Amino acid sequence: QVQLVESGGGLVQAGGSLRLSCAASGRTFSNYGMDWYRQAPGKEREFVARITSGGRSTYYADSVKGRFTISRDNARNTLYLQMNSLKPEDTAIYYCNTVPPGGSWGQGTQVTVSS
Repeated sequence: QVQLVESGGGLVQAGGSLRLSCAASGRTFSNYGMDWYRQAPGKEREFVARITSGGRSTYYADSVKGRFTISRDNARNTLYLQMNSLKPEDTAIYYCNTVPPGGSWGQGTQVTVSS
């Protein structure tokens, strides 16, 4: 199993940008597709973006399409989420996970977008 640590969240105003990172440990990171999810208080965790193991294909939730970009650097065992044109409704804790997801989720990183 891959171990994952999210970072890069923060407080930004609407229209701003953040770049999230997901650092993976282990020797098999490149074997997995990777997802970003997010969860706002009182809501279920929702899918944000996916990238295939080799980085050739990406998929996005309609709510973030055109604003967010998922990428990965397999040589550095790191997943990224570039978040542009942020909106208050993007406020959530952001998590990364493998495809299929591991049995547990990390602490995530908090993104707060003010209006």
